[in-house]
Amino acid sequence: MSIPLLNRFYEAFAARDHATMAQCYAPDAHFSDPVFPDLHGPHVSAMWRMLCERAKDLRVEARDIAASGNHGTARWEAWYTYSATGRRVHNVIRATFTFRDGLIVRHEDDFDLYAWSRQALGATGLLLGWTPFVQEKIRRQAAAALTRAMAIGTPA
Repeated sequence: MSIPLLNRFYEAFAARDHATMAQCYAPDAHFSDPVFPDLHGPHVSAMWRMLCERAKDLRVEARDIAASGNHGTARWEAWYTYSATGRRVHNVIRATFTFRDGLIVRHEDDFDLYAWSRQALGATGLLLGWTPFVQEKIRRQAAAALTRAMAIGTPA
């Protein structure tokens, strides 16, 4: 049952269908990745809505989807233009999931934030993207964008 859920999730993501993605999560779901390290409940769905609505040229491909019992994994890649700089990004992500009652209750995406910053931020990312200061700035800016998107109900 969990593999069809993950297939549905990534098919919806590829179609930028954030509403269907949100339906794959339990109401008390937890999400984390290097940019959004601690999202809960409605913040998870709002993040996907923001990302799907912002990324006009988003392409997503998932593979190696597997699940056993209450746990699952996937590898996925995303290609898009980072809206803040207009630079192209190709991100490679490893995802782990925990399921409860047929829904995602925990979702952790892992990727190289320095590799992302080199692509998204250009020279700044190349020279300083590995530093805790720049990585924390990326997180703060993303959190602020999510707060704005949740407040106004549209992309930040």
